[in-house]
Amino acid sequence: MNDQNHLHIAIIYLAVINVVAFFMYGIDKRKAKKSKWRISETALLMMAVFGGSIGAWLGMKVWHHKTMHKKFRYGIPLILLAQIVLVFLVL
Repeated sequence: MNDQNHLHIAIIYLAVINVVAFFMYGIDKRKAKKSKWRISETALLMMAVFGGSIGAWLGMKVWHHKTMHKKFRYGIPLILLAQIVLVFLVL
């Protein structure tokens, strides 16, 4: 595989994980309103750690979910910042 193929796979991966993370926050918000079984905070945070930080951050903003929890309010932006720094260091 050449570098262009790796980049293509990385872009597809990041697009998918960010869309999934975004909708996970929406699903969890909906379940919270209906007092149903919830998605764990660990699962929501791990989506960000594994590359879905933009989707997680957008999900928090759009769905108004987990915005008062310090580990989300500060954690998600810190994860995103760390990932941006990592990309610049790798490039």
